[in-house]
Amino acid sequence: MEDVYTTGEVARFTGVNFRTVIRWIERGELKGYKLPGRGDHRVQHSALLAFMAKNNIPVPAELQETKQKVLVVDDDIAMASAIARIFKRLGWQVEQAHDGFEAGMLLASFEPSIMTLDLKMPYMDGFNVLAVSREKFKQHGLKIIVISAQGKHELNKALEQGADAVLEKPFENETLKQLIDKLSH
Repeated sequence: MEDVYTTGEVARFTGVNFRTVIRWIERGELKGYKLPGRGDHRVQHSALLAFMAKNNIPVPAELQETKQKVLVVDDDIAMASAIARIFKRLGWQVEQAHDGFEAGMLLASFEPSIMTLDLKMPYMDGFNVLAVSREKFKQHGLKIIVISAQGKHELNKALEQGADAVLEKPFENETLKQLIDKLSH
């Protein structure tokens, strides 16, 4: 369902007084509608974005839809947070999972375009997550970066089983940024 904004919210997004927003709606410059009863105005998200584009009004970050989503899967919470920070600084929307089961649930509901995946986790290891995600989410264009301290043999095995890229822990932030750039374009 599309977000709907009050005249006060539209005023804040556009940097004007809410009365100016009401005038825009009444003149037909901004597509909106009146609620029955008190007559308060509302503006749908798509109408606001169209109005802002037509009038060269900068769109604040909170209104911009983030298409880029990443799921960070690692049972080491500090490592997961460090990886998440790198993505967040690049403007990505981030979710974290700390085991394979949680990863499976978030893959379905969050629909990320990239997943980072540790191989050694409790309950369901990274290879099982890799197999399930390749089977169910390959058609969605999901890219998988395996980030693990398991060594070259295990990382090569992950590539053979469908990972798009591998990164050995510890890693340089710049190396991960380069992989993100490569896989997201």
